[in-house]
Amino acid sequence: MSSPPRPEGLRERKKARTRRTIQEQALRLFAERGYDETTVEQIAEASEISPSTFFRYFPSKEEVVAHDDHAPLLAAMLAEQPADLTPIPALRAAVRAAFAQLPHEEETRILARTRLQLRHAALRAKAVDNMICTIDVLAEGVARRAGLDVADPLSRTAAGAVVGAILPAMFAWAESDGAGRLADTVDEALALLETVLRP
Repeated sequence: MSSPPRPEGLRERKKARTRRTIQEQALRLFAERGYDETTVEQIAEASEISPSTFFRYFPSKEEVVAHDDHAPLLAAMLAEQPADLTPIPALRAAVRAAFAQLPHEEETRILARTRLQLRHAALRAKAVDNMICTIDVLAEGVARRAGLDVADPLSRTAAGAVVGAILPAMFAWAESDGAGRLADTVDEALALLETVLRP
């Protein structure tokens, strides 16, 4: 018989559910009322929490739009790639595998968030900040695979090139109203990157 979940595991799952509820309610309100017109207080009320609880999960309204949990999934998928793959093909395969696992409702949330980022300069800036964090996570994974220092230029350049290709692909996908699967759109962009960089 398996042992019961550890309390900290239950707490973390509860926090993740609350965070997801806040984001879902925020995105719904932004779609109905507009981003600028929606207040933190309204989001908190719709999420059945207090404004102070909202700020325990998200430091700002911008962060509600920017937040995702994809970096750990990308790192896990990168670690599973064959050791003989060079950085760009390994990153491409990892991204494809991670995005292919996203359920439909998560892809719908990504579409809503990306549309908002396209319309609001402050949200685009926040998206870039988050992409820098993703570069750090992927660079660490590339370095680990190659036995390099995490600050090695090769690791950061490869991760930066891949993330730099993903961002405009996601924006183009959002502008097309989510035509096609996001995994396919991003993979097409990374295939172009791989072709350009191939010796």
